[in-house]
Amino acid sequence: MSDKELRKKSDKQSIDQFIHQIRKLPKQDGGPSGQQGRLIFALDATASREATWDQACHLQSELFLATRDLGGLAIQLCYYRGYGEFKATRFVNQTSQLLKLMNGVSCLGGRTQIHRVLAHAREETRAKAVKVVVFIGDCCEEPVDELCHIAGELGMLRTPVFMFLEGADANAKAVFQQVAKLSGGAYAPFNSNSPQMLKDLMAAVAVYASGGVKALQDYSSRSSPEVKRLTQQIR
Repeated sequence: MSDKELRKKSDKQSIDQFIHQIRKLPKQDGGPSGQQGRLIFALDATASREATWDQACHLQSELFLATRDLGGLAIQLCYYRGYGEFKATRFVNQTSQLLKLMNGVSCLGGRTQIHRVLAHAREETRAKAVKVVVFIGDCCEEPVDELCHIAGELGMLRTPVFMFLEGADANAKAVFQQVAKLSGGAYAPFNSNSPQMLKDLMAAVAVYASGGVKALQDYSSRSSPEVKRLTQQIR
């Protein structure tokens, strides 16, 4: 069996295992019967991420394909790019809808707009509770105090932000960590050369969004060191 075939087999086994774990999760408490949890999935789509964009979309697509049996999440895709362009889609609950939205995005040069992501999440959760915000980016070019202020508001609204940093930018790391902490979420770096790490981290967020802290703790006990470190940050 070739290396490519082995990787595909390994990926399929990871997805199958995740589906099995999701099926065993407890239902989310705190909402009317049949009400879906809402998750905002935000991405930096500026030019610096173009080299790894296709890979990231592929992995994220695989992850959400794996959650098709969950039926408990409505997901909104947000992204920024170019000259002040910021877009937020409708909330979708079908895998095919999400994949179509994700695959229609391409990268354009521009400055970061993390402030707009957080402000948008704040307004969304004020209108109707958002369970989790996920952000993936590789840098930050904005004043940290403004970001931290909104992150604190999201913390008061009980909408945690999971900040995932691609690469090792020191300034971005410091900002991402503060935003995650103030919102009640968590921070984790990932390396584009280690795609399994991002897949594991995203799976952990899906577990948390569907089953809460206890489900995440149970999941992390069987997961990678990166997922364990993520779990230890959740309050």
